[in-house]
Parts: sequence; C-alpha cells; structure tokens
Amino acid sequence: MSGAQQSAAEDDDELAASGAPLTVAIDDQAAGERLDRTLAGHAPDLSRARIQALIAEGRISRDGVTLTSASARAAPGVYLIDVPPPAPAEPEAQAIPLAVLFEDAHLIVVDKAAGMAVHPGPGVPDRTLVNALLHHCGASLAGVGGVARPGIVHRLDKDTSGVMVAAKTDAAHAGLSALFAAHDIDRLYVALARGAPAARKGSLTGRIGRSAHDRKKMALLKSGGREAVTHYAVERQFGPDERPLAARIACRLETGRTHQIRVHLASLGCPVLGDPVYGSGPPAAPVREAVAAAGLTRQALHAAVLGFVHPVTGASLRFESPLPDDMAKLEAKLSEM
Repeated sequence: MSGAQQSAAEDDDELAASGAPLTVAIDDQAAGERLDRTLAGHAPDLSRARIQALIAEGRISRDGVTLTSASARAAPGVYLIDVPPPAPAEPEAQAIPLAVLFEDAHLIVVDKAAGMAVHPGPGVPDRTLVNALLHHCGASLAGVGGVARPGIVHRLDKDTSGVMVAAKTDAAHAGLSALFAAHDIDRLYVALARGAPAARKGSLTGRIGRSAHDRKKMALLKSGGREAVTHYAVERQFGPDERPLAARIACRLETGRTHQIRVHLASLGCPVLGDPVYGSGPPAAPVREAVAAAGLTRQALHAAVLGFVHPVTGASLRFESPLPDDMAKLEAKLSEM
C-alpha cells in the first residue's frame, strides 16, 4: 500500500469500524467515468485512494461480479463495497516459540512453522510471526518497516512452512527490501504435487492478480495483475513412470507474488497436494491414502532455501530447512506406491 493509500485507510477507520458493506447505485447518467473516481464521488466517506486499495483487495463487486480494475469505466449497476474493520494499529508482543536459524543486531532468520500467519489481519488478530518477533526482539524490532508489520520484508502463506528473514533495523529493512525488489534473493521451495508436469523442468510466467470470480483466490490474468516468474524442476516422480500420480517439484522464485507457486503449479494441472484453494479435484486414491496416513492437513509447500547478501555486513548467507514432519512422512508414503 502506498503512503497515500495508507493515509486514506487511516482516515476511513471510523467508517470501517462498523464492518457494514456499503451499497452504491450508479445510473446511466453517472456511468462512463473512471470507476474509482465515480465510486469516491458516491461514497464521500471513502477517498479515491481507499477505493483503489479496496478494488486491489477484491472487495468491490458490481451485480455480484468482483471488480479488478480501478481505471475501468464505471458501468450502471449496484456496487457492493466491503469495507473491512481496521486491524489493531500496533500488534502485541506474545511469547511464542521461534526456530531461530540466525540472528545478529540487524536481522533474524527463522524457520516458520505451518499454521502461523506472518502478521495480524482479518480473522487472525494475534499469535502471528510478528507477535512472536516483537517478544523475541523487543524494542529493536518495534516500528521497523511500520508499526503494523514491523520487520517484515516478505511473506509466506499461513500454511506454508520454511525459511523467512525479518529486519531488526531500518538499514536492514531498506537493504533487504531492495534485494527482494531487484529479485536478488535465492528462494527455493519444495512442493509435493498431484501428478507431474510433462516437461521435467521449465519456467512458468504470467500476470497474477485477484480472481474476478473469487476475491480470496489469485489467478493468471490476461491483463492487470503483476508479472510472475517461477522456475521449476521435477526432482522425483511417484507411481507408474508412464503416468505419475504425484511428484516432488523444486520451485525457484524469480518474483514473489501472492500464492505464486500454488497458482503456477495448478496452471500446469499439478496443484500442490493438500491445497484447499487451488486443488481442483481430488488426487488418485493411493495419493489420498498417503496424504491421510501422513497426517497432512495443509498445502504441501515448504520454503527450503533462502540465500542473500547481508545488507549491512556484506556477508553471503544461505539457510536451508529440511522438510517438516508432515511433508517428510508424505514423501515417504508416496515412495511406497
């Protein structure tokens, strides 16, 4: 969110506190102008920047269809604006155990467990990585990168496990943010997927943004969204050679979009096993049995490697995390097929 959007969001907190959706009716006479400008004119308590942010979050729909472009022309119809209640301005420090892989005065690297959200948000008010980091790091982390998400320079999905880095100083935050923006970070993920791609290795590209049909999902878009690039390699196949039932796939990120690997692998017809959002149908019976026996209750995706140049000391750092128990058990069960 830009500074202007952040200010707009803060200005609209009183309105958002009600949590009640707004309904705006646009007639033929008012239609034809930019959507964000038109809606802001009909909802004076919401700024144009706030409207843009809500569209980007998939929170505005017209006649039941989620809208994705703030610059599109407003069409006649009934618009529903879902204004979320504000999150607490400052997360609380909470004594939550952390698996620390590295720490110095400038940054901290942790092995995040599956099931832990990175920062508070709708439906996840606390017990997040940010809450744990505030307790572990104390005042050295507070305020770095903003009070709502102190120290955070990248994210993992709540149910994705693996290596993450957080900043403890403004200098480290700026330096790490620059490395991520320049794609100068080594990020390797391991996924256990349904089936296997026809090509053993390749690169997946496309623009990823909010789905027009479900604001909680991301999708490959013909226009809009942001360019996403994933390089993949099939490390192992499970089941018959002529028709694999599952595969272990290494995914190296060139960009880091929301749900990027999950969307890209699903686009190959090989969704991540256990993914409740992009799974698109059950796997074969032997794979379902393996998932159940392994006790996997989330998407089988793990951030296994994170490498970067320390933004303050200049040292080359590389961290590896082995597969957590649920994914390791699943891989072992798949090997028996």
